Amino acid sequence: MRSDQVEVTVLLPCLNEAETLEVCIRKARQALDELGVQGEVLVSDNGSTDGSQEIAVRAGARVSHAPIRGYGGALINGIEQARGQYVIMADADDSYDLSTLEPFIQALRSGHDVVMGNRFRGGIAPGAMPFLHRYLGNPVLSWLGRRLFNLKVGDFHCGIRGFNRDRIRQLQLCMPGMEFASELVVRAALNGYDIVEVPTTLSPDGRSRPPHLRTWRDGWRHLRFLLVFAPRKTLIWPGSALFILGLIGTATLVLGPLVVAGIGFDVSTLVYTCLAMLVGAQLLLFGAFALIYGRYEGITNLQQADRWGRYIRFETCTAGGVALILLGLVGTIVAVATWGATGFGAQDVSATMRVVLPSSTAIGLGATLIFAGLFSSLLSLRRVSVAVADQETPSPNTLAASAN
Repeated sequence: MRSDQVEVTVLLPCLNEAETLEVCIRKARQALDELGVQGEVLVSDNGSTDGSQEIAVRAGARVSHAPIRGYGGALINGIEQARGQYVIMADADDSYDLSTLEPFIQALRSGHDVVMGNRFRGGIAPGAMPFLHRYLGNPVLSWLGRRLFNLKVGDFHCGIRGFNRDRIRQLQLCMPGMEFASELVVRAALNGYDIVEVPTTLSPDGRSRPPHLRTWRDGWRHLRFLLVFAPRKTLIWPGSALFILGLIGTATLVLGPLVVAGIGFDVSTLVYTCLAMLVGAQLLLFGAFALIYGRYEGITNLQQADRWGRYIRFETCTAGGVALILLGLVGTIVAVATWGATGFGAQDVSATMRVVLPSSTAIGLGATLIFAGLFSSLLSLRRVSVAVADQETPSPNTLAASAN
């Protein structure tokens, strides 16, 4: 079958799945035939040593050898090797019913970019999903994904999903491990892709060995990925709140002690309000760096990244940083002059700290801002490759003809 004749590729990542691979392939082939769909089954093998490759070929699948180890590595390879206009990926452990592909194909034909399976809507058979995954891991990670990326996806980590091959290739997915499942839906959401869900079922897998998935290790990798890919909600917003609270507290306590509901706040509290300003500013800057980096990697909102790129240009940051340092130096000079007026003897610690703490904080913020501008400029520098046509060296005869 020529590549232009294939509508659907059923993609199965594989690592030593000899026990269940054949039944998965046969179910997928049967589903495609019954629906009258021109399709193929592609097994992206991750270095199996149990004869899975030979089983796949005998069952009528095409086998591609994935050079990068890991769940994501196998799927990335499979997406690149897929011939179909649409790709439906699923685990090769017979836990997903590959004989019922019609809802995915219909949704893809309707123009949706990504079609997610939802096991909680379709049904989870007894023993198919560990208790911790069903009632803690998947619900919490799915809830977090919906909040961070404004997605209406109930089952963020369902292993069966379909997508438009060319649209997903444009994302240049790169996560080699289990977090690939999160990367696909997050990157698709960040780029404005049309994502929809269809019910699917989950059954106990047919393997006699433990699954490749490791609960705590892979759960943490999914969580880390979600947090890193939402810098506004995990860095910029908390940093802004912390900086503003610190600024208000510092400005208030510089004027003198404060009593709220019978609780007194003085210089010791001022130390922490200054610290809040420093930490808040750094969270803000790290969030901006993440957006700028993501802008050049194609994983964040371009308008947001460009706006932050203008805010923390090297010139702007240098001007602001120098102003803060000068302000801090003025406060330092005032503190030293006050100390000198007493003959450099014993000081009123409370009065002195009200000047020294904000002054040192301003100097620290100024220096941080200057170096942040420098780092932002480094992030925005991009290498440009220019293709130069090779000029053939003219022969002596050519030169002579040109002279004549």
